[in-house]
Amino acid sequence: MAKTNPGRFFEDYQLGQVLTHAVPRTVSGGERALYHALYPARHALYSSDEFARASGLAASPIDDLAAFHVVFGKTVPDVSLNAVANLGYAEGRWLKPVWAGDTLRSESEVIGLKQNSNGKTGVVYVRSRGVNQRDETVMEYVRWVMVRKSDLDAPAPETVVPELSKVVAPEDLVIPDGLDFSGYDFALAGESHRWSDYEIGETIDHVDGVTIEEAEHMIATRLWQNTAKVHFDATFRPDGQRLIYGGHVISMARALSFNGLANAQMIVGLNGGAHANPCFSGDTVKAWSEVLDKAETSAPGVGAIRLRLVATKGGEPFKLKGEDGKYLSEVLLDLDYWALMPL
Repeated sequence: MAKTNPGRFFEDYQLGQVLTHAVPRTVSGGERALYHALYPARHALYSSDEFARASGLAASPIDDLAAFHVVFGKTVPDVSLNAVANLGYAEGRWLKPVWAGDTLRSESEVIGLKQNSNGKTGVVYVRSRGVNQRDETVMEYVRWVMVRKSDLDAPAPETVVPELSKVVAPEDLVIPDGLDFSGYDFALAGESHRWSDYEIGETIDHVDGVTIEEAEHMIATRLWQNTAKVHFDATFRPDGQRLIYGGHVISMARALSFNGLANAQMIVGLNGGAHANPCFSGDTVKAWSEVLDKAETSAPGVGAIRLRLVATKGGEPFKLKGEDGKYLSEVLLDLDYWALMPL
């Protein structure tokens, strides 16, 4: 009897199936240190316990995206080990901060299936959530993944494509208990721009760029325990290149957005996202943002700002799609998220 696990293929998924993902992980300050080493992450709330305490929190939480990567990585062996590509995200919410010492585990429910017309692959929709040691859900999100079939003769399942919200409503965003930006120190945060300084429709070129290194990508993918074959095995793709984990691009672009959005401190909602084109070692990632919406919150001095974050590997800023409606070839990431910012 085989002891090894080849991973799930498209025909192995069933609507309503609940996947309990293996290997819970206790996070520590080590995750923060490595996260800040891999990306030029400088947001003050995640860099300083004292800054976080002055903002009403007990200490500096683990970066929102670091927590996302830990939760996401748990899902890979059961959801995307045999994936062709991770296609998109929706309905993501960060519900509780993750602190050093917390233990995170993940589970997913299959909420949609659609076999592709080529009969060789299909799209699997899952709703995943990360849970801490107190059985509290710290975050949740939907993603959909294109997965290979192993048995090409396996019958196609009934097509079910879930209806997903295009945006997380501002009233559904969860503000961390105690968060208070009324005494916010803009000098220590690095920029003077506050929530009221940004206008809907405004675009921001984040100016800086970072060239993706193979070694850093490999460290990051191992750090998050992401075992997807396309990231590790150079023989798995016909072009012989290892695909850069899409989350690596997300974190790089978010870190680059500090220049112009240093006060967009906490990510609390993920409205949508697409990995528009593959990223490989040697690509230089740059980023720009567009302000899509703004909303007030019940927390003192705290506003919510909805941002489109675009990562590119060249080309002019503020250009996203061609006349055919398709993403331009230089666009790597199109991410729509809510962040919290001082009023």
